[in-house]
Order: sequence, then structure tokens, then C-alpha cells
Amino acid sequence: MTDAVTTTRDYSKTLFLPVTDFPMRAGLPQKEPDILAHWATIDLYGRLRQASQGRAKFVLHDGPPYANGHIHIGHALNKVLKDLVTRSQQMLGFDSNYVPGWDCHGLPIEWKIEEENYRKKGKSKPDLSDPSAMIAFRQECRAYAQHWLSVQREEFKRLGVVGDWDHPYTTMSFPAEAQIAREIMKFAANGTLYRGSKPVMWSVVERTALA
Repeated sequence: MTDAVTTTRDYSKTLFLPVTDFPMRAGLPQKEPDILAHWATIDLYGRLRQASQGRAKFVLHDGPPYANGHIHIGHALNKVLKDLVTRSQQMLGFDSNYVPGWDCHGLPIEWKIEEENYRKKGKSKPDLSDPSAMIAFRQECRAYAQHWLSVQREEFKRLGVVGDWDHPYTTMSFPAEAQIAREIMKFAANGTLYRGSKPVMWSVVERTALA
């Protein structure tokens, strides 16, 4: 008696599938950094600006995030939507320029400095009525904001957002601060700068006004 030979049929050969060089698995964790590196190598942003010279401008200035930590899902949604807007406007025929920016002032950054440089180390908050202590504290805040600006910039780039990352605007740049001072002096010069009364939210913990 002869044993029956069981054969397994390769049913994949019976399917009529398109032939493609694309891999079955996208491999995005490896592929996406390569795409971003290629964009940087060919200067994609510069090429877009060059190709759209003379077109009507569509400029998107970023409503700036605080430079005080890693980005989160809210940042990602914000940046991806803005990228969708600028790319679509570029394809519609505009010179669509995205200028990213950062907010480098205010309580969120001061809070982080106090938490990391003072409370965690058991140190007292500086007496900001002392001009030298105030200047030193501001320098700490500036260095902290610059650090997280650089970190966030790379994280935003990783999302594939195309923008003028080499020339962002920051509220702590000295020209920006000087311009703010000039604008305030215009109000003072024309008599529209005045002292009045209004409610101000106050942080009991920080002993400072809330933004």
C-alpha cells in the first residue's frame, strides 16, 4: 500500500496582484529620518522659496509655543495642521512661507527654573528686588528657554514640518525686545499710555502675576 503524498499549495501564486518595488512593510522608523535628511540635503525649503519667487505671498507666522519642555500631542496637532495649510497654499500657487517662533518669557519658564534650580535643590527663590539677583535669574530663564527651543525645533522637524527653522523668531531676541520697547514708547509719546485699575490674576505660590 502506497502512502498518499500531501502537497501544500502556494495560494499566493493564484492571486493577481500588482507588481511593485515598494517593500511590504513601510519601515517608517527608519525611512522617515532618511526622508528628512534628504530634504535637508537638497534644501527643500530653499528650493520652494526659489521656485515661488514673484508669486503672491502667503505667510504663516507661528503662534509660538513656550520653550519649556518636550513637545506633546497638542504641539504635534498644531504643527501638522499648520504644515497642511502652508503646503496646500504653496500648491495653490502662493509663495507660502512658514516662520516658526517661540515664546521665551513668562510664568511657565520662570516656574520651571524655580522648580529645577531651586525647589528640587532645597534653595530659596532669589530676592528679585535685588537688581543683580533679578538679572541672574533672567539669565537662567534665557539659557533654559534657549535649550528647550533647540530641543523642540528638532522634535518639530521630526514631524516633517517644512519651515524656516534656521531663522525662527523668538520673543527673547534682543531686536524683538527692543522693538517692543519702541512700540511702548510710541504710546507714551502720543499720550495713550496711562495708569489704570484692572483685576490681575495672582499666583499665591509664585507671588507674581499670571499671564
